[in-house]
Amino acid sequence: MAEICRKAGISQATYFSWKKYDGLLPPEMRRHKQLEEENARLKKIVADLTLDREMLQDVIRREL
Repeated sequence: MAEICRKAGISQATYFSWKKYDGLLPPEMRRHKQLEEENARLKKIVADLTLDREMLQDVIRREL
């Protein structure tokens, strides 16, 4: 795969990005992109809430 990408003048990351969308119609591509963005947003929310929870648990432990 590396040799083919090198001959084509593209990176392997670019190839796999293109391959991910292979066969999708434009509306499906847009929907896929929207879902990826929503997933990233939700992961950030989970990370933020996890940090908040850990901070609150630390406060509770110190008070006990």
